[in-house]
Amino acid sequence: MFTTFKEIFAELAGRGARKRMVAAWGVDSHTIAAAGKAVDLGLADVTLVGDEALIAQACKEEGVDMSKFDIVHNPVELAAVAQAVQMIRDGQADFLMKGLCSTDKFLRAILNKETGLLPPKGTLTHCTALEIPSYHKLLFVGDVAVIPAPDIKQKQIIMECLVKTAKAVGVEKPKVAIIAATEQVLTSQPATIDAAMLAKMADRGQIKGCVADGPLALDVAIDKESAEIKGLVSPVAGDADCLLFPNIESGNVFYKANSKLVPGVKQAGILVGAKVPCVLSSRADSIDTKLNSIAVAAMSVK
Repeated sequence: MFTTFKEIFAELAGRGARKRMVAAWGVDSHTIAAAGKAVDLGLADVTLVGDEALIAQACKEEGVDMSKFDIVHNPVELAAVAQAVQMIRDGQADFLMKGLCSTDKFLRAILNKETGLLPPKGTLTHCTALEIPSYHKLLFVGDVAVIPAPDIKQKQIIMECLVKTAKAVGVEKPKVAIIAATEQVLTSQPATIDAAMLAKMADRGQIKGCVADGPLALDVAIDKESAEIKGLVSPVAGDADCLLFPNIESGNVFYKANSKLVPGVKQAGILVGAKVPCVLSSRADSIDTKLNSIAVAAMSVK
């Protein structure tokens, strides 16, 4: 099990056989700086699809040697995104990254029923990995970006994707905390009922490969002392690997509260559920966040 992103970097560098990433409209300085670091650290080989003149300009601004990338010149943003997706379909790359294009355009290409990357009847979800200085290991969190108000079937899928990602990053049997506002099952709070059902499904093997408990309030999920004070006996409380939030509002607030209020926090974000992992970070995200996301995606490639 890895407790920091640097440990993941070392694992990938030590494997020798690099996976190939293709960046869709990878023309901006942050994408190129992160991709350049990924190549230098041995995390992945990189193809940039986009306007070659813009790529050259960004490389010059960041002091990145352009020759470390394979460049596919495509001066039209939407066409470049579609071409990057097609390269994945054709087996020319192992995972995808969003460059300067908007999330809407990126998702539209992935979700295209004829030319995209989503399997039939598949569901796309977002998995965030967090390295929080005050917590003793990486946390995998979902969904903070894609599914607004998941029903119980979608929550099961989000949970399975969190487990899959945590396992890819070395967690043998992830502990999943199904988050609500209370540990009690209350008819007045539907999230607690869903949480209890999902926990029981995991107990009975309907959701495989994990240990799950819920409903759990956030404090008991990540703090053993809180669980002890409340008298809660749980295999997950205080030691969760994964946090499944009841809706996008709660998950997104948790993510952004960490990013803005927690000194030293490190983050990563990928899309799970497509045929390959897809790096999805904000255009405004830091170079380090994009680099961490590349590492998690590379670890997640089958």
